[in-house]
Amino acid sequence: MGKCPFFWYAACIFIRFLGDVCYNALMQGQKFKQWTCRGRTLTFDRPAVMGIINVTPDSFYANSRALETDVAVDRGVDFFRDGARILDIGGESTRPGAEPVTPEEEIRRIVPVITALRKRCPEAFLSVDTRHTAVAAAALEAGADILNDVSACEPDAGMWNLAAASGAGYILMHARGNPKTMDSLTDYRNVTDDVLQTLLDTAARMEKLGISSEQIAFDPGLGFSKNHAGSLALLADTRRFASLPYPYLVAASRKRFLGEITGRAEAAERGPASVAAALWAVTEGADMVRVHDVRATADALKVFLAAKEARRE
Repeated sequence: MGKCPFFWYAACIFIRFLGDVCYNALMQGQKFKQWTCRGRTLTFDRPAVMGIINVTPDSFYANSRALETDVAVDRGVDFFRDGARILDIGGESTRPGAEPVTPEEEIRRIVPVITALRKRCPEAFLSVDTRHTAVAAAALEAGADILNDVSACEPDAGMWNLAAASGAGYILMHARGNPKTMDSLTDYRNVTDDVLQTLLDTAARMEKLGISSEQIAFDPGLGFSKNHAGSLALLADTRRFASLPYPYLVAASRKRFLGEITGRAEAAERGPASVAAALWAVTEGADMVRVHDVRATADALKVFLAAKEARRE
């Protein structure tokens, strides 16, 4: 009987050693997800940071607003230098209650920014955040690679045909209604199950129309037709979405549900909470995080990845 504790201790050491060997072998042979965006391939050998560039006067986070073209372009260049692999340019606020913007005004705001960033950051992946086919088409002509359609489950007529014809990367984001109505559409049987099934069903419809599965990325739409509890549940369940073959984007940056958790009423006060949400997402397998605070997020991810790599050595 006196030998039993030693036996179990030795067995535990062996099991731990075997587990480490298997884990390292798995990681070395891992096949990373890839995203096809107009003939370019974004490989997620590490999480990608998407920097938010709001060419708008009314985005919910005032410090993110950059209505002047030069300011927006300089911000995008800084974001790319700070570690953003994707730059997401939007000309219409989609915060709850926001007033709609005409496609013509969106185009006027964003096309000069995309054109300049294409020249100054040729290696960056450029994304356009829009609900309108005409805006998406103008953005692609200016050099964008990705369509970030916040109404992707109920798209503007022609949006999917444009994606199929252009080969652009397509972010399929879950939402209900529009910025005026979405806060009244937050009831779900089970928010994770419902959102996941809707995204899968919508992706299947898109693929039947000729959009390659390699073009599609998923976004659960935190804060879009989700109450605080729903957004938190989706963030908590990141691993379920990230386990699918589609690249997975989490966009929690400075959103209201983070203020509900932290007691920070103003978006300007939610920077640390946003970095924490991004770290949680990548820990659970997210491929991309869409953020306002690129440098802080990229630096946090560098530490996270360095520690993860050191553990494997």
